[in-house]
Amino acid sequence: MASKSWKLRRLVNPNRTNPLKFSISRPSQALQTKRSFAASPQSPPTDPSRVLQPPPPQPLNHPSQEAASSSPGVTRGRISSSLNESELRKFSAIAETWWDSEGPYKPLHSMNPTRVAFIRSTLCRHFGKDPHSARPLEGLKIVDVGCGGGILSEPLARMGATVTGVDAIDKNINIARLHAESDPATSSIEYCCTTAEKLVEEQRTFDVVIALEIIEHVADPAEFCKSLAFLTNANGATLISTINRSMRSYATAIVAAEYILNWLPKGTHEWSRFLTPEELVLILNRASISVEEMAGFVYNPLTGRWTLSDDLSVNFIAFGTKNSG
Repeated sequence: MASKSWKLRRLVNPNRTNPLKFSISRPSQALQTKRSFAASPQSPPTDPSRVLQPPPPQPLNHPSQEAASSSPGVTRGRISSSLNESELRKFSAIAETWWDSEGPYKPLHSMNPTRVAFIRSTLCRHFGKDPHSARPLEGLKIVDVGCGGGILSEPLARMGATVTGVDAIDKNINIARLHAESDPATSSIEYCCTTAEKLVEEQRTFDVVIALEIIEHVADPAEFCKSLAFLTNANGATLISTINRSMRSYATAIVAAEYILNWLPKGTHEWSRFLTPEELVLILNRASISVEEMAGFVYNPLTGRWTLSDDLSVNFIAFGTKNSG
């Protein structure tokens, strides 16, 4: 039986601003999805400890008509900051726990092998590398945006990539540096306390730009993705993972993970800040990144392991390439 494929085929003109239409297909089925990329003002989110009904999404700072009309040839110019100060304070408070596999970042530690497997597979296919090689990413310059304590940067470096890890929280960078220095295979990682926007101002570019579990914490997803596009070389790759804004994600990623299982500190996530796959695709499209593949991460509570799936209802990852020209 043919292996499953989660290739995303865009069926709209990238320059149009009408509702996004795409199909996520595999040999056994084709799922047609249509969603209008528009948001209206809503009431603020409700504390899930009091009610299990998810709050309506707040209006996101989506791309303006000007940004949409200028795609795909995005002009490098002044980039607005996407930092969210309240989110920075929240994660700064738990920075010391990054390498505690049983601490607040336990879900990321258990998910990391699956994230790395998807990244290795897509990058090797895109750049013509051997995924079975001991150093399959050798020769690639990769930036890990929102690197935290370096739990993704380190395996990327071990696979041969030249890695730059950036984070806006200096505690995270200090912890990442200290941990990386303990292993010769990771001591070459360049860690910087900075932002994607500042890297753009410095005119830094990379073969691969990765931002995992970070876009739901920024102030402006559209500006953030614009910065990621500027950092990506022509024909380079961009990978973003996040959480879908769905009923299921509210029940699992917030109510269960934060209030029942206590995997995460209460208030780690705001459901209204999550993006649907359709919204993420359109934001990236307007930033000159064409999404080519998406996959879901599904957790098995019996084995404690995460696997790749075509279920995008909660955690999912997108692989895209930078449009040339």
